[in-house]
Amino acid sequence: MRPLTGPRIEPKEPATSLVVLLHGYGANGDDLIALGDMWQDRLPGTAFVAPNAPEAIPGMYGGLQWFPLTLRDPSEYWRGVSAVRPLLDRFLDGELARYRLSPGRLVLVGFSQGCMLALHAGLRRATAPAAVVGLSGLLAGPEHLGEVAVRPPILLVHGEVDELIPADALHIAREQLAAADLLVEWHVRPGLGHGIDDGAQEIVGHFIASALRGRQAPISA
Repeated sequence: MRPLTGPRIEPKEPATSLVVLLHGYGANGDDLIALGDMWQDRLPGTAFVAPNAPEAIPGMYGGLQWFPLTLRDPSEYWRGVSAVRPLLDRFLDGELARYRLSPGRLVLVGFSQGCMLALHAGLRRATAPAAVVGLSGLLAGPEHLGEVAVRPPILLVHGEVDELIPADALHIAREQLAAADLLVEWHVRPGLGHGIDDGAQEIVGHFIASALRGRQAPISA
């Protein structure tokens, strides 16, 4: 696979943290990079980058995937995230080096298929990220959580009426993560489908800022 690249937003101040945004199936980095614009005033020392997934989807012009996905065979999730993780890790290490940041100043944010990858890779980094955020996704390979060695704070957000990945996926994931002694905050957004609304953006921005300060402040959804 070729090295990852994608749109970025440079920090307004000398970089003190890095947020990497992992898009969903059929999209690309441009689909999520605007979140950085929404959060930059709150996080002026944060660099934002949204890498494009490495594979084109056959028959879908411009659509990219982190790994082939049918949503019919749960084992494909584990195979997929495991296959692409080394590529993502190299990208993350390179971006941290670019901004001269320690691994603990990294935040991973993933949407849908990107959520699967963010949870998988974030829990298997050599050093725990500052936080991992999963939006409208699910947890791949929960039976493998015993191999997890780092425990970053995790936020899960899901639309109540998600037509692609039902909100039950959030509840299943949070229970599985909590059983593995991982700290999980979660929110179900009323009336929201498979997407990110203004309320979710606010929740995530607050969570990231709090995590980068080394604490999690209570919020109300």
